[in-house]
Amino acid sequence: MANIHQIAERAGVSVATVSRVLNNAPTVSPKTRSKVESAIKELNYQPSMLGRNLRNSESRLILVLLPTFSNPFYSEIINGIQDTVIAKGYNILLCETDSRPERENIYFNMVKNKLADGVISMDPTINMKKLKELAESHPVILCSEYEEGGCIPYVTVDSELAAYQAVKHLIQLGNEKIALINSDEKFLYARQRRAGFERALKEFSLPIREEWIYHTKGLDFQHGVHAMRMILQQEEKPTAVFAVSDTLAIGALKAINMELRAMEPIAVVGFDNISFSSMTNPTLTTVSQPMYNMGCTAADMLLNSMKGERVENIVLDHELIIRESTMG
Repeated sequence: MANIHQIAERAGVSVATVSRVLNNAPTVSPKTRSKVESAIKELNYQPSMLGRNLRNSESRLILVLLPTFSNPFYSEIINGIQDTVIAKGYNILLCETDSRPERENIYFNMVKNKLADGVISMDPTINMKKLKELAESHPVILCSEYEEGGCIPYVTVDSELAAYQAVKHLIQLGNEKIALINSDEKFLYARQRRAGFERALKEFSLPIREEWIYHTKGLDFQHGVHAMRMILQQEEKPTAVFAVSDTLAIGALKAINMELRAMEPIAVVGFDNISFSSMTNPTLTTVSQPMYNMGCTAADMLLNSMKGERVENIVLDHELIIRESTMG
């Protein structure tokens, strides 16, 4: 592969002149620029983007933090982020924290050491104190999960309203015995979705039955299976279930299909509208988050922040997608 010295020799100019041409310096005459560009083309020279970025004190790299690669909720958001930043000449690095502080520190130090230009965090388990410290001097955007009253800009949906509408749909179908499969309420989205669940029950003067509220230790499919089995062990069984994620709801459907083949069906509503939700048996009614748009929006917000622009919080619209799991 040709180097800058060979370009200079072919064009009959100095290495410094070639460098000025590569950096679009206005001090190079049109005639000299033409000679250098011809030499670059003849020798098929590819300038080092790393070297150029280091000179410009930028990496053209954005870190995307998420707790795990296994949750399909993140895939469409990542696609939106990637499509947006690539169009602007940036790349992304997916960073799985696995809820480990030592991993977080590695990624934070990459930004501090200018190996990355900014961060989009989708990780509800992130150390918010350290992330806020990073955001004081570096561009950071929160996507989906955020901190109430926090200083870091975010893009999300109204989880409480969405959960309220989902549970209200179950009630309007005639269900008065509704269970909740929730995750750990240390996470904001879990607290908000429970609040929406309770708001709908209270509006219709229905009791909130603690024995029908199950908190899982994670969002995996198997957590949903286990939660539904525990709920079904109750002497009185619910007629409907609201799960705070599609992965939990799909697990609940699996448990219902295995345990209640000869009994009345139990209506199930999930949250997210991941691709698998339309492939279940029955297909899953769910709250659709605009995940691709959320990713695009988060990326635009970060790019604007990197340019020094003020960025406002954005709440995107959601939609209730009604499918077979609430059709009886």
